[in-house]
Amino acid sequence: MSMRIAVALAATIGMGILMSSAAEARPEIVGVRGDYTPGTIVVKTSERRLYLILDQGRAVRYPVGVGRAGKQWEGTTRIDGKYQNPAWSPPAEVKRDKPNMPNVIPGGSPSNPMGVAAMTLAGGEYAIHGTNAPGSVGGFVSYGCIRMLNADITDLYQRVSVGTQVTVTR
Repeated sequence: MSMRIAVALAATIGMGILMSSAAEARPEIVGVRGDYTPGTIVVKTSERRLYLILDQGRAVRYPVGVGRAGKQWEGTTRIDGKYQNPAWSPPAEVKRDKPNMPNVIPGGSPSNPMGVAAMTLAGGEYAIHGTNAPGSVGGFVSYGCIRMLNADITDLYQRVSVGTQVTVTR
């Protein structure tokens, strides 16, 4: 087997593994413990998972990217806005760390970190949002936002409304 064929074969197998992993990373109904009101979103930072509570003991679970070291937070807030293909302006902290970043990245741009939808959280500069970098979902990657696959944020976006309670735990 030539080196070119071997490399092509390895790339094909690797892509198949990546695609099958992405296909498995869809919302699933799971059991959940805790005294949460149906409709509440619970983010478990240590698990890098977001749960939408359906009823006592059941939730829809999604993989998420969360705040990296020093950028994590915990507490309870509410969704205060819902946006599809939002434009994004980097917060002051991001702009300080990345001064060459544009002041506004238009919605729909491949470089927009919000992906296809965002739900802003009351009381801060955080959001639950999609991403155009799906490989970052599942890691400690953000400045405090909750990052989801675009297909998953689209699903969650349709299930919740402005005012939905969001609880973030470590």
